[in-house]
Amino acid sequence: MLNIAVFVSGGGTNLQSLIDAQDRGEIKNGKITFVLASNENAYALERAKKAGIESTVVNRKAYDTKADYDKAVLEALDGKNIDLIVLAGFLSILGEDLVNEYKNRIINIHPSLIPLFCGDGFYGKKVHTAVLNSGMKVTGATAHFVNEITDGGAIILQKAVPVEQGDNEDILQYRVMRQAEWEILPKAVSLFCEGRIKINGNKTEII
Repeated sequence: MLNIAVFVSGGGTNLQSLIDAQDRGEIKNGKITFVLASNENAYALERAKKAGIESTVVNRKAYDTKADYDKAVLEALDGKNIDLIVLAGFLSILGEDLVNEYKNRIINIHPSLIPLFCGDGFYGKKVHTAVLNSGMKVTGATAHFVNEITDGGAIILQKAVPVEQGDNEDILQYRVMRQAEWEILPKAVSLFCEGRIKINGNKTEII
């Protein structure tokens, strides 16, 4: 049974989707044992508390550099025997030290079909605004491994979601979460915990 740490910054809807999937027995050979928030006001901490999951806050604003923040996060993880880190709406970009320490063991969920609308500056509603401004008729979400390039790691799963007439950022964001993010993130986590993801360069193969 692998130990999973979930990193959060806000409301924690993706964390909740993982907790719900775990309760349904859909995350095989893995268990969420730790939640880390980048700020003390993240409602995700309440979700962790209700689920009986240990949590802590490592406030990003308290550290001047990525390296200093990485060091603090690694200290928070010390002794937890974490096998997988899941970034579930975590808005802080991880530095090199943390990415290297957990190489191919960090999964992120991104609210677009990578390589579209991703990279530095594309997060939260900014992604959906860009999609709407582009005139695209389809968007979606991507579960991928994290490497040193923002949103640049190997893709695990993707799911497409239609952009509908009359959509605004809020409507589209909720549709992408409900129809894609909340579905593929727990699946990707389970695949990892079952040892069913093989990485070849920057591509993955589901075994």
